Amino acid sequence: QVQVVESGGGLVQPGGSLRLSCAVSGSSFRINVMGWYRQAPGKERELVASITRGRTNYADFVEGRFTSSRDNVKNTVYLHMNRLKPDDTAVYYCKIPFSQIDYWGQGTQVTVSS
Repeated sequence: QVQVVESGGGLVQPGGSLRLSCAVSGSSFRINVMGWYRQAPGKERELVASITRGRTNYADFVEGRFTSSRDNVKNTVYLHMNRLKPDDTAVYYCKIPFSQIDYWGQGTQVTVSS
């Protein structure tokens, strides 16, 4: 059973930084394909970044502020978010496709406010 757990969210002031983590357990596969998504109150869930075999593509609204990294030993992917804006306030999720099933975590809340 694959389990996905996001963490690292919190309250940060505009211009601040956070590092989100997406930890995958329950299987020996390495994370080669995954996506970071977010959902703000009253809005649709949207793609933030997609990682495919080591290449990361970011949504236009990221504007160079976010980067991704990984720890293969921990089977964890990170999203480093810098220069955060109030519009970045949302619940952030990661999606792991595996064996024709999309596994989602419970999300982690990011709030950008002064």
